Amino acid sequence: MGSWDRMVRKGLVEDTYAEAFEGVYCRVIATADDEETLRKAALHATATPSIVIGRVEGGIEKWLKEKETPDKRKGVVLQFWGGIDPKKPFSDSLKKFEIELSYRIRQDILVKPFTAVFDAMSKAEGKIDMMERVGHCGDGYEWIEKRYGREVIVVPIMVPDFIIERYLGYAHGVMGANFWIMCKSKEALREAGTKALDAIHKVDGVITSFDICSAGSKPETRFPWIGPTTNHPYCPSLKKKLGKKSKVPEGVSYIPEIVINGISLEAVKKAMKAGIEAAINVDGVVKISAGNYDGKLGEYKIYLRELFA
Repeated sequence: MGSWDRMVRKGLVEDTYAEAFEGVYCRVIATADDEETLRKAALHATATPSIVIGRVEGGIEKWLKEKETPDKRKGVVLQFWGGIDPKKPFSDSLKKFEIELSYRIRQDILVKPFTAVFDAMSKAEGKIDMMERVGHCGDGYEWIEKRYGREVIVVPIMVPDFIIERYLGYAHGVMGANFWIMCKSKEALREAGTKALDAIHKVDGVITSFDICSAGSKPETRFPWIGPTTNHPYCPSLKKKLGKKSKVPEGVSYIPEIVINGISLEAVKKAMKAGIEAAINVDGVVKISAGNYDGKLGEYKIYLRELFA
C-alpha cells in the first residue's frame, strides 16, 4: 500500500475522522479445565455489544497458554467496558459498571463447570470488590483464601467451586473508534472484514466488540426509546429513495463497520491502522471511511491521515 497522499488520490481512503469517547474497563483472565468450556464462557460473556443501550460490553483480547495463566490452565484475556455519563459523578458510572459486570461474570462464566476469573490489569486506577455482587452468590457460605499468590473468593456451587480474584482493577480507556469498509460484493466484505480483524487482534490491549458489524448508527433518532437507529445516509438499500441525500458511493453495496475499544488512544490508533492496511487491498473494496457525528458522540477525533503520517 502506498503513502497517504497516494491513497487519497486513488480514492481508497476518505480524508475524514472517526469519533471515539472515554469509557471505563476492566481486563480479566478467565480459565477452565478444557478448551470447549473456556471458549463458551468467553463467547457468552462478550456476546452482546451493548454500550449503546446502557449496559456493559466486552470482547476477547487474546487466548493464553497454560504457562501464561495463574492456575496453569488454558485461558483467555477478556475486556469488559462501561460508558461514563458526563452529567453524573464518575462514582455513579463506576457503580453501574460494577453491577453490569457482575451479571456477565455470574450468568456467563460462573455457570460453566470449573471456571475461574483473575485480574489482568497492569496499571489499575482502582479496584472493584467482587464479594458484594459475585462472591455472595455463595449465599453467605463463600470464603476467602490465598491461591496462586492471589486473594480469591471461593464460591461454593453444585459443581464445586467457582474461583474469582477478590479485587478486579479498572481504568479509563477509549471506546467506539471505527472505520468503514465500503465493498462491492459479499465476498469482499467477508475477506476484508476477516483480514482486518486478524490484523487488529495482533495488537495488544484492544478488542472488537462487534467484530464485523452490519449496522452503523447515528446519535440523532426519531425513536429515542429504542436508542441509536440506522445511519440512513449510508444504507445502500436507501440510495434511490434518498437521492442526493444518500452518501453511499457509486458501486458500493455493503458498508460493514469495525468498532475498536482499547486501553489507550495509542493502542486504538495502532489497531485502526493495522485493520485498514489489511482490508484496503482486498479485491472489491472500493474505499475506507469512518463514522463521525460532528463531535456529538465523543471527545476523541482520530483522523485517518494521522494514522499514516
